[in-house]
Amino acid sequence: MNSRIVITGGSGLIGQQLTKLLLEKGHEVSWLSRTGKSIAGVKGYCWDINKQTVDVNAFEGVSAIIHLAGEGIANKRWTALQRRKILSSRVSSTNLLYTTIKKEQFKIDAIISASGAGYYGYDNGEKELHESDKKGIDFVADVVKHWEDAVDQFNKLDVRTVKLRLGIVMTEKGGALEKMALPIRWGVGAPLGNGKQYISWLHSKDLCRMILHVINNEQIKGVYNASTSNPITNADLTKTIGKVLKRPIFLPNIPSWALRIALGEMSNLVTGSVRLSSKKIVATGFDFKFNTIETALFDLLKT
Repeated sequence: MNSRIVITGGSGLIGQQLTKLLLEKGHEVSWLSRTGKSIAGVKGYCWDINKQTVDVNAFEGVSAIIHLAGEGIANKRWTALQRRKILSSRVSSTNLLYTTIKKEQFKIDAIISASGAGYYGYDNGEKELHESDKKGIDFVADVVKHWEDAVDQFNKLDVRTVKLRLGIVMTEKGGALEKMALPIRWGVGAPLGNGKQYISWLHSKDLCRMILHVINNEQIKGVYNASTSNPITNADLTKTIGKVLKRPIFLPNIPSWALRIALGEMSNLVTGSVRLSSKKIVATGFDFKFNTIETALFDLLKT
């Protein structure tokens, strides 16, 4: 059944791709953003997270909210101000959605929210991480916990609540892959740290398909890891990008201490190891079209 769906963060990389897929499937899509920008076939509505104001017309007749809004974790060095911005952009935006839906008594069937693999902590070695595993004890883990708690408020309104703990989302333009591929294109790419750390990832097309799968399956609720069944080490990912781009990888690994100097605590994002299990989402009937890094990279890094 086709639905009316509102997306926060709809103008971002994932939001635009998801919007296209939903429109192709016959859904009506609108965006909630700071500017209220509209595009062909998509009506835009304004909200101001800092002032906690929103155009309530955005929720008229809406059956599902896709909540993708949030300051990029790796956008800037983690100053005290940036830490507050990272947390507030997630928690305050979710609180605004909840208080508005509650106050205006809109009947929303589902909220599907982005979350993060950072819930489990920066570094878990080779341990396979499941949704029932405990929270980490670092900054990002705390952010994700507060974020998910804010989303869980919707359970009080009898709204189906789904949280997708995203691995690294591989996109054609922008995002993490572009940053990893750039030095390799220039011939100066190298593994980071010891190179043995696991990276959990998924193709952006598979993420959009997963969100559509969640919309269409009312039995899906709670938290799910959003990552393929094939996490890859940093060294192997670097080599595979080089192979796809036909560039040699010959430089020594960039040591962790150098990354720490350059990035501060944020360096833990690239030197830590996160190996997500996808068994729970697969058990709902979802299948990944891009389950190996080779197929994903050949699709994304077209040359």
